[in-house]
Amino acid sequence: MNLKAIINLFSILVMFFSASFALPIAVSIIFKDSALMIFIITFCIVFGLGFFGWLASKGKNDELGKKDGFIIVTFFWLILAVAGSIPFALSGMSFVDAFFESMSGITTTGATVISGLDDLPQSLLFYRQLLQWMGGMGLIVLAIAVMPLLGIGGGQLYKAEIPGAMNDQKLTPRMKETAQALWAIYFGLTVLCALLYYIGGMSGFDAISHSLSTVSIGGFSTHDQSIGYFNSGFIETVCILFMVLSALSFALHYFAIYMRKPLKYFADPELRFFISILIIIFLVSLIINLFSKSSDISIRELLFHSVSIVTTTGFSISNSADWPISIGFLFLLGAFIGACSGSVGGGIKSWRVLIMINYAYINLMKLVHPNGVFSLKIGSKTVEEGVASSVWGFFSIYVISFVILLLALLVTGLDFESAFSAIGACLNNLGPGLGDVSQTYGTVTPFGKSILAFAMILGRLEIFTLLVLFTPIFWDK
Repeated sequence: MNLKAIINLFSILVMFFSASFALPIAVSIIFKDSALMIFIITFCIVFGLGFFGWLASKGKNDELGKKDGFIIVTFFWLILAVAGSIPFALSGMSFVDAFFESMSGITTTGATVISGLDDLPQSLLFYRQLLQWMGGMGLIVLAIAVMPLLGIGGGQLYKAEIPGAMNDQKLTPRMKETAQALWAIYFGLTVLCALLYYIGGMSGFDAISHSLSTVSIGGFSTHDQSIGYFNSGFIETVCILFMVLSALSFALHYFAIYMRKPLKYFADPELRFFISILIIIFLVSLIINLFSKSSDISIRELLFHSVSIVTTTGFSISNSADWPISIGFLFLLGAFIGACSGSVGGGIKSWRVLIMINYAYINLMKLVHPNGVFSLKIGSKTVEEGVASSVWGFFSIYVISFVILLLALLVTGLDFESAFSAIGACLNNLGPGLGDVSQTYGTVTPFGKSILAFAMILGRLEIFTLLVLFTPIFWDK
């Protein structure tokens, strides 16, 4: 492990992150709100720490190894959450609440401890949205785009930052070009989303702010009523469209845009599976609502919330706290499946679930036909036995992690419904849960918020990237 090189890169990335405070500073100046000094002080602290670390490790920018990549990605997210919490802490929040809000933003979870959003300074509201947008594609990937200018290789960082399907799929020959292509698509979707929101009747500030959290599948809003504040069918339609687009693999977007192969969308088995899950969950929720005597939920509400939760975004257009609990758990189940691999969404990922279902089916067929020869295929691609086994291994670790975190949260005194949904919402980077955490997480104890913050980063890094650091073999020379 190259400690000085790691510190050097940490310092550069922290200084890089400090530049993001220029935007809320500009917003504060434009709207003349009360948070200007908060962001100026935060910028000075964050940049100063990064600059001091860079001076101390200057000239130690050697090539990084695989282990270094895991360490940098994991600890940088922690450091980023701490640095990101400074504006919240300076605004009067406790450290735990500030850290929770920052971690929720940067991991695009969307869980919040804040109520009364409409009364907050615009710059602080914009900052929350910006945190999600930066975390959506990953600041590490953005840093890779300029890594050659820093004189440091970025391949191992990219591999640790994006596990799953895109892990082994370089869209372009060079890592820098890959990161630039991803961010160009990401930025383009954001601009288009903001323009459509503005056309739909949002103010310029709300349009930009909500586009940041829509395309990042974050779910933060500038209003307590979320998207429901605008009460617009057009805005909700735009929101649904971009939630779905951001939940799809960005590799597909690349092929459609850069390679001019839009038919890739129709040929992708994971996309078809993901859309099928969305439709099934929506239809089942309609059936439940139809036969529930105490429920009167509109089709519009069910459609929006099914897409919002299955894509792990977390926007809402109405208060779902009084909905039948069966619908709430149905939507939460969809969030466990989650978005497509290579997207900015959370959850187990549709690709893994598709592999597990097919692998289970093949094993059932082997029971019926012991001498039969079966191959696991997803679309036209053959999935090797080792890949299927590793996916089931991931799922096993996921379930074990979920159970342990749930037990820990139950110890804090939270009821089972709220605790189960809170862990599910944070581990899948969804945000809103059920019961006491359907609106905010303000009633959760400080220890409980710490558990949930850990669940957020565990889910954001897809379990293994973080848990590998707790294995003795990782630290062996």
